[in-house]
Amino acid sequence: MIRPQALLCPKPEGLYCAPGDFFIDPVRPVARAVITHGHADHARAGHGAVLATPQTLGIMAERYGEGFAEARQAAAYGEAVARDDVEVTLVPAGHVLGSAQAVVRWRGLTMVVSGDYKRRRDPTCPPFEPVACDVFISEATFGLPVFRHPDDAEEVRKLLRSVRQFPERSHIVGAYALGKAQRIIALLREAGWERPIYVHGALERLNRLYEGHGIDLGPLEPATSSAKKADFAGQIIVAPPGALADRWSRRFPDPVAAFASGWMRVRARARQRGVELPLVISDHADWDELTATIDEIRPGELWITHGREEALARWAELHGVPARALALVGYEEEDDD
Repeated sequence: MIRPQALLCPKPEGLYCAPGDFFIDPVRPVARAVITHGHADHARAGHGAVLATPQTLGIMAERYGEGFAEARQAAAYGEAVARDDVEVTLVPAGHVLGSAQAVVRWRGLTMVVSGDYKRRRDPTCPPFEPVACDVFISEATFGLPVFRHPDDAEEVRKLLRSVRQFPERSHIVGAYALGKAQRIIALLREAGWERPIYVHGALERLNRLYEGHGIDLGPLEPATSSAKKADFAGQIIVAPPGALADRWSRRFPDPVAAFASGWMRVRARARQRGVELPLVISDHADWDELTATIDEIRPGELWITHGREEALARWAELHGVPARALALVGYEEEDDD
């Protein structure tokens, strides 16, 4: 019986695969890296060679420039890639465009690194695919029972009700530039909002990248398209979260500050950010989704990389799945980069 630690083990740089000599989502430059998705806490520049989905490689090039790594290799979902005698396959994680779980196989042992993931439908990326494995290595960003995310569509309807209630005001939705912003826009389109959505300049390049991969975001306009405050009355603006408290927001008429994040479940966080309209929409699995995923996969072992590790490990143990917390550092609580 091969010990899982012989295939993947935690190091200061991140999870290391000794038989294949590569790291998964390393937090500092390494010779060979497998990258699960394009958020900055998982996808850093400066590696020698990078293996990722074509979408993630495109995101990294957009954010860091074409020279973000010495070499790159694209792997489509389901395509097996050999690293020495280790096989690596990327399967959808449902987190953001191009996000993947890394399925690592060696000598009959299968370990799955989830990266960041969610289980609910997202119109901007393929859904999470569960993979049978000996060891499932999961995040636990929202790994506490208090975190149970409401229905995404209902949160968007809450936003639209506020727009109807306050037609003289603008609504600025704080949303992370990669993934969340595009998902909010797509959900608004599904809810019937056909008017132009105004976007902060920091979102424009990633919006174009999403559209280049076939994600229809509908009519978008720069949030600087008019100098008159009155022109933005009754309109929706999507911007990075930091813009909510920035001088930039003063160009809009009496803006309603909204913020789309799983952390908006915590009222104190909403108050700290001055958020008038919290929208509990997350790109991470909540407690019920985390536990349901473990129950569905039923791995031989559960390893937890980052987040609320202790509670999820305890739940797994009580349900017959041996678990351990890896306590990896360098990964943010959510995808705010």
